[in-house]
Amino acid sequence: MAHSLPRGWDSRRHGAHHLGENPTISARKARGGRGADGMGAGERDTLVSVILGIDTSLGTAVAVVEADGVVRAEAASANPLGHAEAIGGLLRTALDEAAQTPGPPVVLTHVAVGMGPGPFTGLRVGIAAARAFALGRSLPVVAVPSHDAAALGILLSALLADPFAEPERFAVVTDARRREFAYSVYDGLDDDGLPVRVAGPALTPRDDVDAALDGARRHDVTTIPATMIALAAARAVAAGRELTGTEPLYLRTPDVTLPGAPKKVGA
Repeated sequence: MAHSLPRGWDSRRHGAHHLGENPTISARKARGGRGADGMGAGERDTLVSVILGIDTSLGTAVAVVEADGVVRAEAASANPLGHAEAIGGLLRTALDEAAQTPGPPVVLTHVAVGMGPGPFTGLRVGIAAARAFALGRSLPVVAVPSHDAAALGILLSALLADPFAEPERFAVVTDARRREFAYSVYDGLDDDGLPVRVAGPALTPRDDVDAALDGARRHDVTTIPATMIALAAARAVAAGRELTGTEPLYLRTPDVTLPGAPKKVGA
C-alpha cells in the first residue's frame, strides 16, 4: 500500500492550518468569461474551493476545509445529546469564521456528512442538516463513514510521528450504547490517501470487543472530527470514488415505534 507523508501538517497559511496535503488533490477554481455573478475569469480564479464537513454520530461537529486539507474553520460540541439544538449555531459559527479568515475568498463545492455508525436520532439530525444545506445551494453531498474519518486522523497522526514506520492494523471503536461497541478495522492508506477498511463497521457486545478485533490495535474514539469528514470527502471526490451509500449506518433497528393501523369501530 502506498503511503505519503502529509506535507505541511502544522504549517499556517492565510490564518488557517493544514491537515496534510495529498499531491493528487488541488482546489478546483472557476474559469471562463464574465458570468451572471459579474465576475471575470481572473476574479474567479482567486476563489478557493472548500468543503463543508458535518458529523453527528457522536457529538456534533462542523468544519470548512479546503480540498488540499487547509482548515478554514471548525466548531464542535462534545455533548452526545442535543444535536438538533447545536447544529444550527455550529454551522453559523464555522461558516462565518471561514468567510472572515484572511486570504482568498472561498466557494463551497461540496457538503460532506458522516453516515455513522451512530444512534438513530443523532445521525438523522446531521444527515438532514447536510442535505438541506446542500439542496438550498445546489451542492452535491458526499457520504463518508464516520469511522473512516476517525481512521484518517489516526493514520495522519502516525505518519507525522514517524513517516517511515510500517503502519499497523488498528480498529476504531465507538460506544454504540446498550452495552455494545461499534468497530471498524483498518490497514493503512491506499493510493488515494484514504483508509483501507478491512472489517466493519459492525456491532459487538462490550465484553467481546477485543476478541472481535482479532489482534488489531484498539483506538477508542469519543469524537469524530468534521475536518476529517471533509478531508476524506475531498480525497474521494478527487479520486472519483464513493465511500459509502446514501443510507445511514445505524447497525441496528432504530428505536422508533410506528403507530398501528386505526382500529375499526363496530356498528
